[in-house]
Amino acid sequence: MKMLRIVTDGATDMPASWIEEYDINVLPLRISVGEKLITPGKGFSFEDFYRLIRETRIFPKTSLPSPGEVVNFYRQIAKQGDTILSLHLSSKLSGTYNTIKMAAEELKNEFQIHVFDSNAGSAAVGFMCREARLMAQAGLPLQTILERMDRIRNNLTVIFTLDSLEFAKLSGRINALQSALASLLNVKPVIILKEGLLEMAEKVRTRHRALDYIINVVKNRMGSMPINIAIVHAADLPTAQQLKERITQMLNVKEAIITDLSIPVASHLGPGTVGIVAYPANEE
Repeated sequence: MKMLRIVTDGATDMPASWIEEYDINVLPLRISVGEKLITPGKGFSFEDFYRLIRETRIFPKTSLPSPGEVVNFYRQIAKQGDTILSLHLSSKLSGTYNTIKMAAEELKNEFQIHVFDSNAGSAAVGFMCREARLMAQAGLPLQTILERMDRIRNNLTVIFTLDSLEFAKLSGRINALQSALASLLNVKPVIILKEGLLEMAEKVRTRHRALDYIINVVKNRMGSMPINIAIVHAADLPTAQQLKERITQMLNVKEAIITDLSIPVASHLGPGTVGIVAYPANEE
């Protein structure tokens, strides 16, 4: 029996239970800190990771799988003739997407592979994976699933506030931060996803104002429509829980989850980062 295999990578954020519940295959991403190579989730906690960065002052690098490793991964999770829907972090933020495309081209005679650029990341991709599985279980054709993925991508809001600029300074990966770092050391930056890139949205003086700001952005964008949201955080569960409580009281939330920021993403933003991923829920 031919099946739809759903694939994502280690930069995607979602509750751990979703992987088994919705049959999602996760391509691991390794992280290198100097000479140390880490596979997140393999006995290495967020606390271990942040402590290592602070001790070494070396910024971690995501070690992308080679096209050959991706080819092997696809062959392990699929049988010839299966369809694979592979959903990944924005191609503007990572080279993962292009590596996946190369592997998909090599396997075009074995599988029907659709590589989808989320133009986002984090829990946005997690939600896409889950919706794709639920639609497949409902018997909907792949084209309908792809159209839904496109609608989610086009109507997403992804916004974060950083507790510190320490990791962003080490990273240098966030647009508009570099030139402002020296003058912004005493503020809480707000970062928003815009056309697949992370941009500075605002700079405020306190954590409380930063959280107010990201809630208001989501409120203004989503209005009264039913939405699904994820509160994502890097080692700051109490703030994430408070944020979830506030936003579910203010907006028409169909579903709200809390999830950790994956290490490949959190490494660029740092501990204490908290954010919201929101998109219109699919009306039945």
